[in-house]
Amino acid sequence: MEIVKKYTNGEITIVWKPKLCTFATYCFKLSPTVFKPKERPWIQPENESTKKMISTIEKCPSGALTYYYNTEKQSDE
Repeated sequence: MEIVKKYTNGEITIVWKPKLCTFATYCFKLSPTVFKPKERPWIQPENESTKKMISTIEKCPSGALTYYYNTEKQSDE
């Protein structure tokens, strides 16, 4: 079973698939206030604007990070 973790800042929900995450250094270089690998939870979306979060997520080269707006209906898949 694949592990999927979700984090929200109220406006968007970030979906993280740790198994696909091979470029973690890329994330915390782009947005070090949000992506803190030594802390738990690793992703702290309340530390950055939604616009900046989306920009960082869209640059994820591995596909480990995606997002959706909380107003959208989402399935648990």
